[in-house]
Amino acid sequence: MSSMRTSLCTSAAALALALPAMAAEPADVLTTYADIAHAGYADSLDGAKALDAALAAFLADPSAATHAAAKAAWLASRVPYQQTEVFRFGNPIVDEWEGRVNAWPLDEGLIDYVETGFYGEASDENPFYAVNIIANPSLTVAGETIDASTIDVELLAAMHEVEAIEANVSRGYHAIEFLLWGQDLNGTGPGAGDRPWTDFAMGDDCTGGNCDRRRAYLEAASALLIADLEEITASWAEGGEARTDLTAEGEAAGVARIITGLGSLSYGELAGERMKLGLMLNDPEEEHDCFADNTHNSHFYNVVGMHNVYLGTYTRTDGSTVDGASLSALVAAADPALDREMRERLDASRGAFTAIKETADNGEMAYDQMLAAGNAEGNALLEAAIAALVEQTRTLERMTVALDLGQLAFEGSDSLDNPQAVFE
Repeated sequence: MSSMRTSLCTSAAALALALPAMAAEPADVLTTYADIAHAGYADSLDGAKALDAALAAFLADPSAATHAAAKAAWLASRVPYQQTEVFRFGNPIVDEWEGRVNAWPLDEGLIDYVETGFYGEASDENPFYAVNIIANPSLTVAGETIDASTIDVELLAAMHEVEAIEANVSRGYHAIEFLLWGQDLNGTGPGAGDRPWTDFAMGDDCTGGNCDRRRAYLEAASALLIADLEEITASWAEGGEARTDLTAEGEAAGVARIITGLGSLSYGELAGERMKLGLMLNDPEEEHDCFADNTHNSHFYNVVGMHNVYLGTYTRTDGSTVDGASLSALVAAADPALDREMRERLDASRGAFTAIKETADNGEMAYDQMLAAGNAEGNALLEAAIAALVEQTRTLERMTVALDLGQLAFEGSDSLDNPQAVFE
């Protein structure tokens, strides 16, 4: 799951090995990688600022039209961000930071009202499961009282993953998504969340109760998202912590991080936790962007991000391009056939995810419908994409040998490695 923490498990001895002489210098490849990371996070920051402006316009004049515009801005903000997830795995600084902006899944009853017939009223695993920050200025959990009288960035930061429970997500993209769309109560049937815009209206037009506090929550969550993206963008700028850390253990270790990021996102995270697990359980709650029914785009742009990193090129939101020496060039110098194979694998995975995206975009079938038991066509689309990701991971595993990097450990998933454990 997205809020899971990951560590890079690579032998120090293996990373000390020198890379073979190559047409593209490893140092230049690392520079391109960092440049693409910086550009991707800068675009994500711009998207968050555009979202903030749309949210401000919505709160200034709540209506169906301004609500729709705010939701459209959220969807647009996900496009550059999802392309950056490839930088998380292998970069501990990014992995530690990521949980603040993209933690998932979340127990939405922590934040606001829920349909208890669908959601339930309590959880043995999470005492904060239904505390409803928006409705309750004072929260009492396990005999402890938390002052929630003022909803601001400090409160949301304090409540995020409170008691070290990862499902207590009070901030980030998905908290904002839930506030804008509300719960998706359709299961594996058609339709996304359908929160009324009047949940943010003032006076007699307010629905759902506590509209003033819901408005304050949305403002605070947006401010936190911008602050978090400002932090990570600066970290990848020249002299920034993440950029500097990339080469702290040498060029070979930096290249190993790139491949670890590709392999872990391909296999354990996307193929496993985000796709295979939900398909095994036929559970739409395992969707990534579940409230907005945007999972098809979320996954597709993860795959685009992997293309960006391997090929050393990124098309920015404004249409300009950031490119340079690539991992592909390093691999081609060491083993041209392996580079060709990796490009073919990337094309295959992109094709499989394009099929999912187009099926959802044309209104034929949403991602949560594809998960449904008995939906042979939808299941087959997901299985094909999972298989393509697994195949490209196998090529990445051989890539570490070609580049003399030794054994790298990619993120795994019980859904792929030990399926029986999923049902225990």
